[in-house]
Formats: sequence, C-alpha cells, structure tokens
Amino acid sequence: MTPRSRAFAQVDVFGAAPFRGNPVAVVLDASGMSDADMQAVAAWTNLSETVFILPATDPGADYRARIFTPHTELPFAGHPTLGAAAAWLDAGGPVSGADVIQECGAGLVRVRRDENALAFAAPPLVRTGALETREMFGYATSLGLTLLDVQAHGWVDNGPGWCVLDLGSAEAVLAVEPDYQAMPGAKVAVVGACPPGSEHAYEVRAFVAAGYEDPVTGSLNAGLAQWMLDRDLVQTPFTAHQGTRVGRDGVVRIDRDDDGALWVGGSVRVLERGTIRV
Repeated sequence: MTPRSRAFAQVDVFGAAPFRGNPVAVVLDASGMSDADMQAVAAWTNLSETVFILPATDPGADYRARIFTPHTELPFAGHPTLGAAAAWLDAGGPVSGADVIQECGAGLVRVRRDENALAFAAPPLVRTGALETREMFGYATSLGLTLLDVQAHGWVDNGPGWCVLDLGSAEAVLAVEPDYQAMPGAKVAVVGACPPGSEHAYEVRAFVAAGYEDPVTGSLNAGLAQWMLDRDLVQTPFTAHQGTRVGRDGVVRIDRDDDGALWVGGSVRVLERGTIRV
C-alpha cells in the first residue's frame, strides 16, 4: 500500500477538564489499511487504544470502528467508542438519526449526544459470576491485599476481559499498590464507595498486567455499573470517579432510560486535529 495522508484526531474522553481524561487516537479514514498497518500505528501512538474508522458493513450503522491497543485488537472498548463518535461528528461524518450508530466487533453500539457529552448504551456482559477462589486470591495478592480486604468480587466483562474486587471504600482503593508481574490475568479493577455526601458514588482503579493503570475506562465502568446496580449498592443516575492516582480527573456518568437501557457517558473533547501519513 502506498502511504497517503489520512485525517487524524486525538480526543480526551471522560475528563472533568481538558487533558484530565483518557486520550484516544482516531484515524478517520482507514480504508485500504491492513491489520498489520493498524497494529503498527496503534503501537506507535502508544495510547491505550487507537481507533480506525471504516465504511460500515451493517446497513444500520453510520461507520465501522476497529479498536487496537498497542498489542492487540479489542471487540469493544468504552472511551474509544465515545472518542471515535466525537471525532466522526467533529469531521462532519454523516449520521442517519439522532444517535450515532457504531459497528464494532461486539456488534452495533448506540451513542447519544447531549451538548458536550456523549454516552454509549452499555453492551451485554459476556462473562459474569464470582471469580474462582484461587483466581481471586491471585488478584488480591498481586494488589497487596488479603482475602479479608475483599468484600465482593466478580466478572464484569463486556468484551475486554475485566473483573473487579470491591474493597468497600474509596480510601482502600486509592491505597492499592499493584504488582503487575504477579497478576494471574490480564485485567483487574478495584472499586470502593465514596464517603456519604460525596459528589461521586464510588472510586475506581483499573490495572492491566502489561504494566500500567488505565486512567478512565468506559467498558469497565459499564460492566461495573451493572454489577453495582444488581447488588443494590447504587441508584441511577450517579457518577463514578477514576484516575486519581495517575493524575487524572475522570468522571463517568451512569444513567438508565425508561426502557431499562444503561447509558455510560461523560465529557468528550477533540483536542487535536490533523493528518497522519500511512
């Protein structure tokens, strides 16, 4: 393939202020790019995810998104979904209705607009239930926790593979010091309730065994919200906070509509526009 200039954007998602959320790169015209090309660009941007926009293959979608980490492709991810929709709209991409319909590996995802905020309809969980005892013990140990520190645990996986340990309090969440090499699986989160009267319902942290803490994680917060609601620990609407220990100020809003659909959203800002030659 002969390299050519393609529209490119970098978007800040879920930040309470500019540069305080989770960035995602978006290549707005990935036509003709091979899987290897996309993976190479995603490794080069070195962001948690890079999205490649292609013509939709489903007649009900406005565009198709392929989502890559620096190492692999994901069927779905939350902040890349919102970032891709924001970049698409900012570039004048056509939409067939009031909502943006994104096609991705997990199927069709609906994104709704509300002034400067976007929200996606939470996809169904593909894995639920409690962790196995040995698995839970491995995660707890890798986070410097004992079994007594964990109030509940479970799978909250809607594609990327997240599981979660409930530590009971935001203070306990913020005190965690992970040992990435000891993690028994790829991804684990911790959650704990904020003190009564706080602006947010709970504090979240997300750890990836590749060796980093994700600043603000849409897919995780989607699954986590379903898990917390099923346990009657929160009521919609509410906000979750994430990113404190990595210098971010991420706010994820969770709401439920009259049809029972769960919406996961927040502020989305296109902070960089240009081209990339690939």
